[in-house]
Amino acid sequence: MTQSVVRSVLALVVIGCVGNAQAQESRIGSKQPLPPIDCPLHKAGIDPTKLKSFEEVEKYIQFLERPDRANWQKPDEVVKALGLKGSETVVDLGSGSGYFTFRLAKVLPNGKVIATDTQPEMIRHIHRKAMSDSVPNVEPQIAKPDDPSVPAGADLVFICDVLHHVPNRSEWLKKLHSQMSSGARIAIIEFKSGKLPEGPPESIKIAKADLIDLLKGAGFTLKDDRARLLPYQEFLVFVKPQT
Repeated sequence: MTQSVVRSVLALVVIGCVGNAQAQESRIGSKQPLPPIDCPLHKAGIDPTKLKSFEEVEKYIQFLERPDRANWQKPDEVVKALGLKGSETVVDLGSGSGYFTFRLAKVLPNGKVIATDTQPEMIRHIHRKAMSDSVPNVEPQIAKPDDPSVPAGADLVFICDVLHHVPNRSEWLKKLHSQMSSGARIAIIEFKSGKLPEGPPESIKIAKADLIDLLKGAGFTLKDDRARLLPYQEFLVFVKPQT
């Protein structure tokens, strides 16, 4: 890709995020449903022209979306295992490029996915994709590193390969518990201990027993253990007990 093409694509991404009026008018004239048009970066006071370079961001997105990931991540099987009815509000916490966000959105025709991430570049990417693909039930939001900031009324919080990045996990999970409604579920996917062909260094992995203790310590109750679904990852579903 030439430098001129890269600059042109980056310019389109920035314009799409800040909500170019003419682009919105042309889309309003179509019969397709429109996703929310408010730029999440603009709402958070972030200047989209001062983010990482397009080349750097695109390289990271390509890594997250690489085709071979589906062989072991089994995204469709994971979404199916969540048993969603189609009208829920799901928070994809630490959504990255939206690898699971848009798959979740497909099974929620009467619900929505709130995709949150601390990296504004990822939120910009999800917003642009929701706009360009006319996905009306995806709402990207900037997240804070020390606060899950889960909106009230979420039925499910989905967290894939994120918790091992959180510095103060115990306090972070307690905040998450306080923000969730009674009866809401939380699905946690983290890499298993031991030498694996995929995943983070062993030093930052969370052992399954420790993972369960962390969630229980924050007030959650283990509801389901999908130990055999994923070859390299734990897949645990907890619930916030009814009060």
